[in-house]
This record gives sequence, structure tokens and C-alpha cells, in this order.
Amino acid sequence: MRKRFFKILKIIGYTIISLIVFVLLYLGSAYVLSRITVNGENKNPKKEVAIYILSNGIHTDIVTPIKNNYIDWSKTIKFEHIQSKDSNMQYLAFGWGDKGFYLETPTWAELKFSVAFKAAFYLGSSAMHTTFYKIMHEREDCKKIEMSNEDYKALIAYIKQSFQVDSNGNIIYIKANTYGSNDAFYEAKRVYGLFFTCNTWANNALKACNQKACLWTPFQSGIFYQYKK
Repeated sequence: MRKRFFKILKIIGYTIISLIVFVLLYLGSAYVLSRITVNGENKNPKKEVAIYILSNGIHTDIVTPIKNNYIDWSKTIKFEHIQSKDSNMQYLAFGWGDKGFYLETPTWAELKFSVAFKAAFYLGSSAMHTTFYKIMHEREDCKKIEMSNEDYKALIAYIKQSFQVDSNGNIIYIKANTYGSNDAFYEAKRVYGLFFTCNTWANNALKACNQKACLWTPFQSGIFYQYKK
């Protein structure tokens, strides 16, 4: 009996040590890889379209003009999908993430273990979160990025392919009242997990349109580090 007890203690000890080592390796990798710059020198430095990266301290959104010569986002991300129905908007923010976090966790105080566990281990599903804005202001948590038309078209393609579509090719609106009056949610592709987070999605968006980005990051701080250099 005593032998079995010590055996159980040893297993628990090894498990705790393994978890600590994993967390340290994860955080260490996130720090190091987020400091490695991709697309440091843009091969097409034309400044024809302005976008923004916007952080709420945890999550990074990609903010684009609602309409220009290449796309009118309001034809698919419709004003009627937001509570305000306000069509006097100029910018649209895109964020990708775990559907459970978006729809079941309006505040961190309401976070459930089941939601966090599913999100961490690729067991949930994902959603696109869009937010309309009238104006954008550059500040510490909102950085302006200017790019060529060709690079913007690449960003459009990246964002569009992140949405799930129905049999008719239309994006799938999710009815939800979790956020503010200018927010709307849609079904998305891929699954959230420890190694592909909302910030990984945003960082990959910057890579896709040839803008400065991290080699890899799960955190918003890695993305914004690149734009403070």
C-alpha cells in the first residue's frame, strides 16, 4: 500500500514537472520566434492602401477600409447584421478566433474551464468576428500600415478564405448579442489551439500581404513588437 502511494506521488510529480517544462518551452518559443522578423524589407513599398492592426490587449484585429476599388466588404459583411444598422462606417475590423470564447465569454470573469480546454486543445470550432468603425486613430494599440494595391489584394484573399461558406458560396452569419452594437460574427475555417491562436491568424494575414510580421506568435505582443522597432 505504501509502495503504491509513493508510486502515485511520483507520477503526479513527473506530470507537474512535465507541465511546467512544457509551459516554459511554449513561452520561450513564443518569445524567441516573435522576435524573428519576416518581410522586414518589403519588396513592393508603394503606399496605396492603409490598413491598421488593432489590439484589445489580448487579441489582434486586422482593420481595412470598408470599400475601395478592389472590394466592398459591406456586400457580404452587411450593415443589417449589426445592431446599430449604421451604414456611415468607414472601416471594418476582422478577427479570427475560437467560437466558444467569442460567443460564450463576453468577459474574462465568465470564462468556463470547458471553453478554455476545448480552445487550447483544438476541440472547438472557430468564428470570424467583425467590427465596424467610423474612424481610426493611430495610438499604442493601433498601428497604421500602408501597402501596395497588389499586397492589399493578397490580404483580401487571405481574409476571404478564412470564412466558411454555404453551398451557394455565401458566408454564414451567426446570430449573437455578445458584443457591441457594431459587431457581427460568421462561421470560420480552421480550429483554434495553442499553436494557432487568434494572433497567429492575424500574424499570418500580415505575412500573406508581404508586411512585416513575426516568424510565429500566439500573442498580440509579438505582432506589435515588430511595429515598435
